[in-house]
Amino acid sequence: MSTRDHLVTMANQIARNFAIRGEAAAAEATAEHVRLFWAPQMIVDVCLDDPGLVPIARAAFRLVRADAG
Repeated sequence: MSTRDHLVTMANQIARNFAIRGEAAAAEATAEHVRLFWAPQMIVDVCLDDPGLVPIARAAFRLVRADAG
Protein backbone atom coordinates (compact mmCIF):
# COMPACT_ATOMS: atom_id res chain seq x y z
CA MET A 1 0.00 0.00 0.00
CA SER A 2 1.39 3.39 -0.97
CA THR A 3 1.56 6.33 1.40
CA ARG A 4 -1.20 8.05 -0.54
CA ASP A 5 -3.42 4.95 -0.30
CA HIS A 6 -2.77 4.81 3.43
CA LEU A 7 -3.78 8.46 3.83
CA VAL A 8 -7.00 7.86 1.91
CA THR A 9 -7.75 4.87 4.13
CA MET A 10 -7.17 6.95 7.26
CA ALA A 11 -9.31 9.82 5.93
CA ASN A 12 -12.13 7.42 5.15
CA GLN A 13 -11.94 5.87 8.62
CA ILE A 14 -12.17 9.28 10.24
CA ALA A 15 -15.09 10.26 8.00
CA ARG A 16 -16.96 7.04 8.74
CA ASN A 17 -16.54 7.59 12.48
CA PHE A 18 -18.27 10.96 12.18
CA ALA A 19 -20.89 9.85 9.61
CA ILE A 20 -23.56 9.40 12.28
CA ARG A 21 -23.69 13.20 12.62
CA GLY A 22 -24.98 13.62 9.07
CA GLU A 23 -22.98 14.47 5.99
CA ALA A 24 -22.35 18.20 6.53
CA ALA A 25 -21.49 17.89 10.23
CA ALA A 26 -19.36 14.82 9.56
CA ALA A 27 -17.42 16.64 6.84
CA GLU A 28 -16.75 19.56 9.19
CA ALA A 29 -15.72 17.24 12.05
CA THR A 30 -13.43 15.30 9.71
CA ALA A 31 -11.94 18.55 8.42
CA GLU A 32 -11.32 19.74 11.98
CA HIS A 33 -9.60 16.46 12.84
CA VAL A 34 -7.37 16.78 9.77
CA ARG A 35 -6.53 20.41 10.60
CA LEU A 36 -5.56 19.48 14.15
CA PHE A 37 -3.70 16.22 13.68
CA TRP A 38 -2.39 15.91 10.13
CA ALA A 39 0.88 17.37 8.92
CA PRO A 40 0.53 19.83 6.01
CA GLN A 41 2.27 17.43 3.63
CA MET A 42 -0.22 14.70 4.47
CA ILE A 43 -3.05 17.02 3.46
CA VAL A 44 -1.33 17.92 0.21
CA ASP A 45 -0.74 14.26 -0.59
CA VAL A 46 -4.46 13.43 -0.64
CA CYS A 47 -5.88 13.94 -4.12
CA LEU A 48 -9.49 15.17 -4.16
CA ASP A 49 -10.08 13.16 -7.32
CA ASP A 50 -8.99 9.91 -5.70
CA PRO A 51 -11.81 7.44 -6.41
CA GLY A 52 -11.17 5.76 -3.06
CA LEU A 53 -12.24 8.78 -0.99
CA VAL A 54 -15.71 8.50 0.50
CA PRO A 55 -17.92 11.58 -0.08
CA ILE A 56 -17.60 12.86 3.51
CA ALA A 57 -13.80 12.67 3.36
CA ARG A 58 -13.77 14.41 -0.03
CA ALA A 59 -15.97 17.20 1.34
CA ALA A 60 -13.72 17.50 4.40
CA PHE A 61 -10.62 17.97 2.27
CA ARG A 62 -12.40 20.60 0.22
CA LEU A 63 -13.11 22.47 3.46
CA VAL A 64 -9.51 22.14 4.66
CA ARG A 65 -8.10 23.36 1.37
CA ALA A 66 -10.58 26.23 1.18
CA ASP A 67 -9.39 27.37 4.62
CA ALA A 68 -5.76 27.14 3.54
CA GLY A 69 -6.65 29.02 0.38
